[in-house]
Formats: sequence, C-alpha cells, structure tokens
Amino acid sequence: MKVMDCRPDGQGRRVAVALARFNRSVTELMWRGCRATLEEHGVSDITLVHVPGAFELPLTTRWLADSGRYDAVIALGAVVRGETAHFDFISAECTRGLGQVALEARLPVAFGVLTPENGEQALERADPERKNKGREAALAALEMMALRAEIGRG
Repeated sequence: MKVMDCRPDGQGRRVAVALARFNRSVTELMWRGCRATLEEHGVSDITLVHVPGAFELPLTTRWLADSGRYDAVIALGAVVRGETAHFDFISAECTRGLGQVALEARLPVAFGVLTPENGEQALERADPERKNKGREAALAALEMMALRAEIGRG
C-alpha cells in the first residue's frame, strides 16, 4: 500500500494570490499571514493581484490559472454578514466559483475567504497573531502543490 501524505514545500514554486480590497483591514491581515507562510516554505515567486471584492475572486483566479504561469492560486477575501441577503449571494457564488475554477483548471486554488458574522470575528480570524486564516490558505496551497507533484510521479 502506498500512502501519500505530502508536506508543504514551496521550493521552486510560483504562486499567485488574489486579494480582495473590500474589507481591506481584514484582507491585508490575511495577506500578511499568507505571504509570511509562503516565504517560510521557500516560495520566492509570489504575484499579488488586487481585486475589488470577493465576487471578483473566481474570475481573477481563473485568469491566473489559465495563464499557465502559476503552480497554485490563493484567493483571499472577507464577506461579513450584514442586514441584507447580499452576504448569502456573494459568499455562495464566491465559494462555488472558486471550486469550479479549481476543478476546471486542474490547479490548486486555495480558499481563503472568510464568512464571519461580524467584523470582530473577521479580524480575529485574519490576524496572524490569532487564528491566521491567511496562513491556513497558504499551507493548503503548498500541500496541494506537493500532492499534485507526488501523484504525477506515480
């Protein structure tokens, strides 16, 4: 029996990060944790792409994936629940779209989109000193790149 349990490794990898500007105080914290983690694991070729908000993340990640320049794409955003149904529409479509990009492009697309109930929860989850969801998204991308390479080796 062969077991594949790949460890995060970014040596020689190219990663693009799509970062939503909406809820910037949250997403910038996520970017800080994500970037530090990528660099800690040896990724030296990082491209940061700013987009207006979470709704624009799927299309941007598709463009990045289709470029053939990256080994993985990380989507970072925050959709904070409000008083209207807008939260439900944006968070659902963002999630669906990012999953679709990953499957169709056959490329690791890490989901780093927060969907908290309020701003306080968002900041807690984004902060590199607390829950550090930017780090988690980066680790997921790193592990999936390593797994893809391992599967390719057979």
